[in-house]
Amino acid sequence: MSTYLSNNDRFQPINLFEYEKLAQECLSQTTLDYYSSGAWDEITLRDNRAAFERIKLRPRILVDVSNHNLTTSILGQPLQLPLLIAPMAFQCLAHPDGEVATALAAASAGVGMVLSTMATKSIEEVATGCNQFPDSLRWFQLYIHKDRGLTRALVEKAYKAGYKALCLTVDAPVLGQRERDKRNEFTLPPDLHLANLATISGLDISHEKGESGLFTYFAQQLNPAVTWHDLEWLQSLSPLPLVIKGVLRGDDAVRAVEYGAKAIVVSNHGGRQLDGAIASIEALAEIVAAVDGKVEVLLDGGIRRGTDILKALALGAKAVLIGRPILWGLAVAGQIGVSHVISLLQDELNVAMALSGCAKVEDLDPSLLTLPRL
Repeated sequence: MSTYLSNNDRFQPINLFEYEKLAQECLSQTTLDYYSSGAWDEITLRDNRAAFERIKLRPRILVDVSNHNLTTSILGQPLQLPLLIAPMAFQCLAHPDGEVATALAAASAGVGMVLSTMATKSIEEVATGCNQFPDSLRWFQLYIHKDRGLTRALVEKAYKAGYKALCLTVDAPVLGQRERDKRNEFTLPPDLHLANLATISGLDISHEKGESGLFTYFAQQLNPAVTWHDLEWLQSLSPLPLVIKGVLRGDDAVRAVEYGAKAIVVSNHGGRQLDGAIASIEALAEIVAAVDGKVEVLLDGGIRRGTDILKALALGAKAVLIGRPILWGLAVAGQIGVSHVISLLQDELNVAMALSGCAKVEDLDPSLLTLPRL
């Protein structure tokens, strides 16, 4: 598959949309539907993109932009550009190297990686694969299971393996209804497993007649009774800072800070949970204002161009998370494809900032934007 990037007589993708088209040729229909689908009518899935397109840019002129600086830091860790790879399950469906390839591409580019609880490569495999990048930003995304001992074991494994933060997903007390997965009766093929959960407790994704196996797993294993008070218990398990992912309201962001969160990810789960929920970028400004600089705010959902990153940073995000396009790159060319997707975004952000009259990310502010009227 890497011939797409190494052979000059083959089609060379030059943006993330072209990667998506190429990935459709590389993936089974069931896998493609799992990766690309949203909940119910997929309104929020579409609006995550459309909301970025409704925001217009107001560039500054006659600014010296001969030197670009995209570096930033998250929770004190440096990044070469304000980008993290979002937690995404089952990456070995896209490529045999799965999450290890993704983590290597992220580390070599100096961006962050958030490993999913539902990964098909283990916490240890990913950490070992990135041994040559000991200072890379690598977080572990967590779902709180009904089995508290299992949750504790996952946290301990992540801490021991050198992950730098816990990223708790809070917008999935139950799994959203993804009708494409239901129609396909989605499950993992026999050679793939939940790399962390299967080894600890024998948990795996089953095949369910007329239903998504993942939907059944969530209903059986994840705890829908989690509340704010459980954050105190979670933080008692390790010294790792807590990042809360899935916040769309300013009042919830304030409570997250009160309960000890060190960073917040504004996210609607890529449109895969509550259909009709607000687009992530539309919730960002309210949440930035609500936390008032007490914690760092990140934005997840809909990023496809460097201009999207610029808009999120101008509205107060410290960095963005990107999901599905990483899977497209992984499907097309493994680690090379993921690296190329990252480099395309980096190049686009450099150009967008120069054309907006900004030499460094600190120059970005809301005055660069015209926001749609609600």
